[in-house]
Amino acid sequence: MSIVKINVLTVPAEQREVLEKRFASRAGAVENSDGFEWFELLRPVEGTDDYLVYTRWRDEESFRAWMEGPMKAAHQGGGDRPKPAASGSSVWSFEVVQQAAPKNA
Repeated sequence: MSIVKINVLTVPAEQREVLEKRFASRAGAVENSDGFEWFELLRPVEGTDDYLVYTRWRDEESFRAWMEGPMKAAHQGGGDRPKPAASGSSVWSFEVVQQAAPKNA
């Protein structure tokens, strides 16, 4: 089954709009990666300043290939790169052991 990677981004309230605009501007950046299955950017509603960046991959190798290729290239740049919107981040890793989809009516 698939693997899930969740990047937990601590984002101060004044940087939320910046973060969301940056993600919107790179729409399509991951969708064509081999083994990519799903992406969601989850905005906190209450009780936390943490955004969750949810991605699902066919396998660990697909994720690592994206991390070492397109993602690494996108996050490297010159000295004019804007300051990160997040004040911290960590990555959670999971294996999908069960899943369900809506039943067709």
